[in-house]
Amino acid sequence: MESVRENKNELMAELLFSGSWASGGQGDPSYFEKKYPPRALPEGAAVTRLGPSPTGFIHLGNLYTAFMNEKLSNETGGVFFLRIEDTDSKREVEGAVESLIASLAHFGVSFDEGVALADAGGKGSGTALANATTPDATTPGANPLDAGGIITENGAYGPYYQSARTEIYHAYARQLVLKGLAYPCFLTEDEIARMREGQEAAKEMPGVYGGYALYRGISPEGARERIENGEPYVLRLNADAANALAAEAGDAEPYINVDDGIRGRLSMPRNMMDVVVLKSDGIPTYHFAHVVDDHLMRTTHVIRGEEWMPSLPIHIALFGALGFEPPTYCHSTVLMKLDGGKKRKLSKRKDPELSLEYYRAEGYHPKAILEYLLTVINSNFEEWRAENPDAPIADFNMTTEKMGVSGILFDLDKLSDVSKDVLVRIPAAELSDFMLGWASEYNSAAHAAMSADPAMLARILDIGRGGAKPRKDLAYAKQIWGFISYFYDDFFEVAGDLPERVPSSDIAHIIEGYLQGYDHADDRDLWFGKIRELAEDLGYAAKPKDYKKEPDRYKGHVGDVSAVLRIALTGRAESPDLYEIQQILGEVRVRERMANLSKIPA
Repeated sequence: MESVRENKNELMAELLFSGSWASGGQGDPSYFEKKYPPRALPEGAAVTRLGPSPTGFIHLGNLYTAFMNEKLSNETGGVFFLRIEDTDSKREVEGAVESLIASLAHFGVSFDEGVALADAGGKGSGTALANATTPDATTPGANPLDAGGIITENGAYGPYYQSARTEIYHAYARQLVLKGLAYPCFLTEDEIARMREGQEAAKEMPGVYGGYALYRGISPEGARERIENGEPYVLRLNADAANALAAEAGDAEPYINVDDGIRGRLSMPRNMMDVVVLKSDGIPTYHFAHVVDDHLMRTTHVIRGEEWMPSLPIHIALFGALGFEPPTYCHSTVLMKLDGGKKRKLSKRKDPELSLEYYRAEGYHPKAILEYLLTVINSNFEEWRAENPDAPIADFNMTTEKMGVSGILFDLDKLSDVSKDVLVRIPAAELSDFMLGWASEYNSAAHAAMSADPAMLARILDIGRGGAKPRKDLAYAKQIWGFISYFYDDFFEVAGDLPERVPSSDIAHIIEGYLQGYDHADDRDLWFGKIRELAEDLGYAAKPKDYKKEPDRYKGHVGDVSAVLRIALTGRAESPDLYEIQQILGEVRVRERMANLSKIPA
């Protein structure tokens, strides 16, 4: 009886994989097992991957997942690779792969192997791309794709495009048929639609299983007749046969028990669905393709979103049917935001901050983005940062056990706070390069102004950043440009109000008195001493506390006089240290702005 069944399976495999699909594969899985052997890596090394579809929308979730996978592989001496899951050609967008690689490289994420932009040297695609276009992987310059984005592949476990691996998938699908674990299904779309309507009416679980799996027992002869009649078909997993195989191996429980790297022990009902393995055109489904690929590419850990948890029984069933050991699945929680006091998932339609382009256009430094992501990835990161204020994030040991299991609140305000702390630690010269890179893409006028004197830009960005309590008001490039644009004459404008305690008749006297005593070589103490004297000569208290004690004796205090000078030099009522500002502006421009009374409103 067993030989009859085996003969039937052989006949079915010969029928299905002898050209009925355009690229019908005749490969033997043993060939691919030898071609892609276990990796020679240290014990405990994690092999992780990013497997996006080339749909063109690059979002925060891509970076969030990529960063976790990259960090886990780096910390364990493993491998992180990029695989493009392009089995759905209808959703593919031209240039999406190049854009994905460029965006991730901008934020400092690179790959050890896989799909890459062609370039010599470096760690996979990310560093190669960065070397070709920018000083380092976290300092963006012009759009990397402007230099030409030629796709290549690095590594011995390719092809890394699923669309180029059809022969491999067919070899393993054929093996399922030979084992009696998969069969051709000729259900039409209309039949499936009517079936689902009946299941919904009967409040049954929708899908193909049990009595609805009408073609589980089809004979090779019956299948041949339908194929020769031109009837389209798919290849389905026989869930009952797969579960029976598991029972023979000692796993007869109706539930699967999986140790999730983030969530711990998961217990879920065993898969009962006859899921599609190969579609009617011979292209594999995501479920089947990723199982085969993760096995052959020797993936050890799969960090993915919790939305994939309902599919876990299917994936475990496919691993079991193929005789593969599954990787450690790590189901991360989703990124959420507060909306009307309630948490909800970040939405492509509603939330511009879901797109990575938002952070590039706003000008958040990549180091700030990654640092913020660590605050939401691991609950102990902020404590570590407090103990190690100057250490690079590479020194932090990320663990999947410390990852949250409920919706993570993505907070732009907190991101800005983290960014301010990060920018303080970045040298002014590096920050200057970052500003120029941002402006070259997003603000050409600002770029023209700042690039005329990069050394001056570095001095501007460094104002107040030294000492025990450095200023922390710089968060992202667009905001920074708004803060510093007054240094550049083409962007100077009076936007602040003069102090109320200074009558308009005193403005000219303050400006005139200041310029008479002005010497650009004065040190800070001498400079401010002259302002005190000027204030006293014009009837203002030399110290704010003196005015507070006797407000009727003075017009105001020295701070009011300084505010007039600040408006004259910066056009704003608030700015960093005025002495440093004038030192950067230079004597000529200081005198010009002071003398230009037309810009000081009466």
